[in-house]
Amino acid sequence: MITFYKNNNGLVETKDVAGCTWISAVCPTPQEQKYLLEDLKIPIAFYNDIEDIDERPRIEIENGWCLIVLRIPFESGDERLPYNTTPLGIIFKDNIFVSVCFTENHLIPDFITYSQRKQADVEHHFDLVLKLLLSSSIWFQKYLKRINHRIKVAENNLEKSIRNEDLQELLQIEKCLVFFITSLKGNDMVFYRIKNLKNHKETYDQELVEDVEIELRQAQDTTNIYSNILTGTMDAYASVISNNLNIIMKRLTSISIILMIPTLVASLYGMNVPNSLQDNPYGFAVILLVSLLLSIIGVILFRKKNLF
Repeated sequence: MITFYKNNNGLVETKDVAGCTWISAVCPTPQEQKYLLEDLKIPIAFYNDIEDIDERPRIEIENGWCLIVLRIPFESGDERLPYNTTPLGIIFKDNIFVSVCFTENHLIPDFITYSQRKQADVEHHFDLVLKLLLSSSIWFQKYLKRINHRIKVAENNLEKSIRNEDLQELLQIEKCLVFFITSLKGNDMVFYRIKNLKNHKETYDQELVEDVEIELRQAQDTTNIYSNILTGTMDAYASVISNNLNIIMKRLTSISIILMIPTLVASLYGMNVPNSLQDNPYGFAVILLVSLLLSIIGVILFRKKNLF
């Protein structure tokens, strides 16, 4: 879907293509793709790069066109990977400013709503790029809060009983954090290059640049903290599982030894050879009593050694 926006105390949707400030294309159809490539003359190489789900953040200038690729977060709806990142391509030249994303996301509608609420107009192309970068950093932090909540739920479940499902939940969250860390590092690299463009850095709103830097750094730090905590938590539960297995094996070994005592006594007196109890009417009871006493002694010894 292609939407046109113009400055009017914030970004407002418009039908006037000529006077629009921003052309937003989300999951474009073949007809919309034709409009972007043939009518707006967007380089097909740029368009194909954005279509690649694994495209890394970068900035490229070719024939007057500028391509900036950012990674933005989105909620995938897949339980195996609940949160992921996708490329947001920004292409502009002269009065044409186009963003292309092949994944449905909440960032762009929220950004439009925020600009209207704050009545913030876009001054120039890089001003809009910086604002989108700021919005992406804020959305990273929003999803990180949800991820932190999922971590706490999984930890509470693991405290009750260690199940494979809860451990898999932590593994899935860890994968999300890895994607977040990689994407934020790429966005930070792009921001650094934009901030130091010689021909444009004098036109930047320094307060906006500072806000982007702060939010981007905070998103990276928060992601790293959650990743380190999650790694430590998984290592701790791995140690707990290993320790529980050792305790179970130790108890099973102790039980096997104790059960072996009456088996040994019965085997000795069950042999087809003369012994002192073969003619004794109480021989069977004596053997049972001796086996029971030896087993009780074994249990007491193992109790003292904390092996049972």
